[in-house]
Amino acid sequence: MQAARPCVCPECKAPSCPVGEPIQLHGHGLRERQVLGPPSPGEGPTKVVVEARRYRCLACRAVVIVVPRGVVTRRRYSAQAIGFALALWALVKVHAVEVRRRVSPVAPVGFDTALGWPALRRWARAVKEGRLFRGLPAAGLVATLREVAATATSALAAAAGATSRGLGMAERAFLGAAQGA
Repeated sequence: MQAARPCVCPECKAPSCPVGEPIQLHGHGLRERQVLGPPSPGEGPTKVVVEARRYRCLACRAVVIVVPRGVVTRRRYSAQAIGFALALWALVKVHAVEVRRRVSPVAPVGFDTALGWPALRRWARAVKEGRLFRGLPAAGLVATLREVAATATSALAAAAGATSRGLGMAERAFLGAAQGA
């Protein structure tokens, strides 16, 4: 599909379809990818399978994967689900067990899940280290993970736009997370 093909290779910056020359980014198949989380803030959590379109750059041999907006690299949950979960945990102060119930379609397993949801701390740590939702304001060097999540989700909520002003902070963070992914 031509619409999904990137205009340049993200690795070597070679144009994918240079004028008068052969195509540089060739289709390299499809892969199915599971994405977890609620489709909207008011709905229950689901598991959705999306198709990731792959391209191979002839110039540098890199494989480029194109996914729908909101799908986060190396994460099972959508950007919206992660933003929503962090906002519920950090801004609304919902207990981690309840956050998991509202965001995750996967049944909890193990001792850690009885006390909370380890994914929340993992995501907050990734935000603090700049590996998730890049470009958000930093919470500070001595900020707790919950404070990091609160700062990040406040910025995500602000990115949701003016039409979401009547919604709660967690719902706005859900909408803004798709823009920040």
